[in-house]
Amino acid sequence: MIPRHLIIGMSAMLIVVLLMGIYVWRMRTRVVELHPSSADTRAVAPPVTGRTEQVTLFVAYDDSGILRPQSARIPLPAGRQQRAEELLRALVDIYLGESAPHRLARGAEVRNVYLVNPGLAVIDTDSAFADGHRSGILEEELTVASLVETLSANIPGITRVKILVDGKERETLAGHADLSGFYDVSAVGKMAEQMQSASQ
Repeated sequence: MIPRHLIIGMSAMLIVVLLMGIYVWRMRTRVVELHPSSADTRAVAPPVTGRTEQVTLFVAYDDSGILRPQSARIPLPAGRQQRAEELLRALVDIYLGESAPHRLARGAEVRNVYLVNPGLAVIDTDSAFADGHRSGILEEELTVASLVETLSANIPGITRVKILVDGKERETLAGHADLSGFYDVSAVGKMAEQMQSASQ
């Protein structure tokens, strides 16, 4: 026969283990509720192969309402179209960082860049890029100008840019910047200069 004190001890230990399990389960549930998963939902692209090159990215700064050229070293493939895609992906990565001077929504990405005919570049973004974009004239114009200026500074010969969302035409980015037409690179460059001079 099992001694009575051993039965009591085992019962007490079983109750403690059960209570600890309930406590851990409740704490885990609270952590999940307080901190939803912040995993990056963007598709994982294959690693880029190519020489690392010095490029100029035109980074938007919301506080001063300007674009600033920023040097970066990124691997670039040989193909002109793939180079354009990697340039814009490097730019978007800056905007997804914790201390970004101009924020884009989590999951925002440039899916593809198509160099259709001499002078025309078509940028295809995902829905998170547009649906999660902050609405406002300045914020939207800075995003568009940043994309256009970065492309034109690093890919010679681009004179017009069209922006799509999930492969489709969209009227505006987030209510203001017109995406229904084509952006003239020289006009965007002048607009960026005006922003620069207005902030000084």
